[in-house]
Parts: sequence; structure tokens; C-alpha cells
Amino acid sequence: MLEAVLAAAAEGERVQAAALVGGRWSATGPQSERVGPYLRRPVSRAPAAAPGDVEAVRAYARASARTVARLAPASRADVLERASRAATANREGLARLLALELGKPLKDGRGEIDRVADTFAVCAAEARQIGGETLPVAGWARGVGNTAFTHRAPAGVALAITPFNAPANLLAHKLGASFAAGNTTIVKAPPQAPAISTAIVALLVEAGMPYEAVQLLHGDASVGASLCAADEVAVISFTGSAATGNAVAKAAGAKRLVLELGGNAATIVCEDADIAEAARICARTGYSNSGQSCISVQRVYVQRSRFEEFLGLFTGQVETLKVGDPLDPDTDVGSMVDEDAAERVVRWSAEAAEAGARVLLGGKRDGATALPTVVADPPAGCSVVREEVFGALVAVMPFDDLDQVVEQCNESRFGLQAGLFTRDMDRIITAWRDLEVGGLVVNGSSNFRLDHVPFGGVKDSGFGRESPRCMIDDYTVVKTLMLRGTSLWGAA
Repeated sequence: MLEAVLAAAAEGERVQAAALVGGRWSATGPQSERVGPYLRRPVSRAPAAAPGDVEAVRAYARASARTVARLAPASRADVLERASRAATANREGLARLLALELGKPLKDGRGEIDRVADTFAVCAAEARQIGGETLPVAGWARGVGNTAFTHRAPAGVALAITPFNAPANLLAHKLGASFAAGNTTIVKAPPQAPAISTAIVALLVEAGMPYEAVQLLHGDASVGASLCAADEVAVISFTGSAATGNAVAKAAGAKRLVLELGGNAATIVCEDADIAEAARICARTGYSNSGQSCISVQRVYVQRSRFEEFLGLFTGQVETLKVGDPLDPDTDVGSMVDEDAAERVVRWSAEAAEAGARVLLGGKRDGATALPTVVADPPAGCSVVREEVFGALVAVMPFDDLDQVVEQCNESRFGLQAGLFTRDMDRIITAWRDLEVGGLVVNGSSNFRLDHVPFGGVKDSGFGRESPRCMIDDYTVVKTLMLRGTSLWGAA
């Protein structure tokens, strides 16, 4: 399957994605086409799941859970390590798929596949460390004469609902960690990325992941809702918008949830920072993947004494970004996921201008390609300040003191990650303590992530943490063994 998908993409043909149901690949049934946002023609198609497919997936998952749970952690780890090597070996073909389906530049696509390889390798390492503990029951009088142990057991059936903006790596996180934990996983792919989703699942299967461990469905939100409500599903990992996350939670009911939702990421630049370096980093990380990342730089607050200096340097850096064909290796900014998304950048920048902001660059689009947009000093009530643009737009605003800017950042209903440029340790500790976010990056922008480090947010940015170790905790349950009348410590 992987070879066929990559070969079609390499030849410029329409890629046929497939579903994986009950151990069999299938591309039959009504098809949903994906139009490439840069090429503006169909680039892939996928079979839309019918109610019968959902029922078949549920039944197979229920029957397969124990089989997967009985695989030794070493066997799971070996599969994931082979998958890591396979991701590296197929880096160019997979990056091309991302460019075709999503308009993601090859630079960004190659980086995402590098992260896929890393993620599988980390999942493999974590699989080898799953264990338990001996409990100190004899430390209390009622526990004397007894012994107790725990181990982490697979939850059973996991559901992974993946987004379009990083469909390969976020699928690697969810599916890789779930398999490392010993679960069978149902994957609901994003409609915008059926081919790359098929390719990642196929890569794992061809690396030795048992068919019992994974199934893949394509379709709209109704398919996801049906799977969320399925009694067989024990844990759901979802990445997407806050609104859809709420719908997932309502459909799921009393299930364990990991929700990585939206963001409106702020980066603070203090007067003692290396202003030129801060401007360079913010420009590079504000428009990578056309700003379609929940931690993409959207709001930059610069201390007033350095505001105009930063603004000039930042605008100059943004002007050097090459916009265009995502298949051109030199392109920095490709297209957004669709024309509606690009129009949001245009509309929100115009709204800010009407409110008194300066639009220094961009504010225009060519189809689904939004030109990198810089909005200076928008009022606090503008959409570019309050909401998640999820696009190629950065708003730059001045601030006077750290306490003030922390409060401005915290006014957002989102709280995923923030950046801070300063050399002052007191400022660092204050920001880490007081910012209402899940993570703070010092001397870097909000848009930086290591895949083996806990990642997640607060408020409307969701809950739970995405790194393989944290996810394995979510994908497993603690089981306790109590030995009455037998003690490791003696009976008195």
C-alpha cells in the first residue's frame, strides 16, 4: 500500500487513499476528493465510511484488543523502531504527499517526517520502560503482613482523531504511543489529508504492526461522532479546534479524553533581548506551515523602548520569505488548507486596519495562498488579538512592563504555549509562574516543540499532555495486585 501511494504521488497522479477495516485494505465505495490548495486540482481521494464500516471497525477492535495487549513490549518496540527507519527512508515521498494535499512546503514537510521518525523511536523507547511499582503497604499498621504491586495495563481500544495541519506527526504520536501501550487503535483521518494518513498507517503495518492493532476510516464529522460514542472505545485522543473538541467530549460521554485544542500564542520580547535574533526567529516561526499551528506565533508583545526597532527588523525578515509552490525546495510559505482559511487572514487584517492598526505587509491572498501579513499595534478587541487566526498573520504590539503584558496574554481564552525573549532570570521565573499556559519557551518563540517533552494547554487549549511518556499514561490503566498474608517486610 505504501509503495502504491508514494508512486502515484511521484508520478503526479491522483492518489487513491484506502480504509483499513478488519485487517483488509479497501478503496471501494463512494469517494471523497481532496483538491490540492496550491495546485487547485484533485490530488487524492478516499472512500467515505458508511455506518456499516463503523460497526465493522467496532467489532474488530473489540475482538482484537486482547491479542494486541498480549504482545510483549519488546515486540511492540521493535515494530516502532522499524517504522522510524522506514519514515526516514521514505522522507522525500511522504513530504511530497504533504505538499500535494496541504500546500505545505517541502521544507516543512521534511521537518515533519523527521519528527515522525523521532516520535516512533521515542515511542519504542517508552514501550520498553512500561512497568509498575511495589507499594509501601507495610508503612501503615493495617498494611503490615501484606504485599501489593501495580502494573500499567492497556486501556483496550483507543480512538485517534487527527488534524490536517500536522497529519503525519500527530498521527505518529497518537498511534505510536497507543501501540506502545498495547492497545488496538481506530484512526479517524482528517478529510484534508487522506493519502498521508493512509501512508503512515501503511508504513506501520509494513514495519510489522499487526492488523489487529490498527484500523483506519475516512469521512466527515459524523463518522468521528459515531466512533466517539462507541462503547468499545476506552480512550480518545483528539487534536483540533476548541469547538470540535467540545463536540467530541459531548459525544464521548464518560470516557478518558486527551484534547489538544486551539491556541492564540503570544511571544514576549523584553528590552534586554537580542532584538535581531528575536525578530528572525519570530519571522521564521510565525509563517512556517502558513501559520497553521496551534503554537504558531500570532501575538508578539515588544517592550516599548525597542518596539519600532523590532518592527523594522521583523518586517525585513518577513519580506525575505519566499512564497509560492510548495514543491519548490526553496519555498518558505506555501498555501493554506483552503481558500476560506486564506480569506480569514485577509478579513481579519482588514478589520484590524479599520480599527486603527497598521497593516505593514500582506493582507492579500492568491487563492488559498495568504501573503505573509504583519499587523502593527491592533487594538485589544480585534480578532487578530482575541481569536486564533491559524494562518499567515502576526500581530505586533508594544508593552510597558512585564506584569502588564502577562495580564494581556492571560486575557485570551486559550493557553497552550508562550515564548519569552530575555536574559533576566527573575522575568523568566515570573512569566513561568504567572502566564496561564501549558508551556513557556525562553529565548525562543511560542512555536517550538520537542516531541519527547510534555506538550499541552490549559483553558480552551484543552487538557492532557502529548508526549509518548505522558500519552502512555493516558492509554493505560493502573491494575493493583494485593497479596493478603504474604509480606516482603515481615509480619511485625
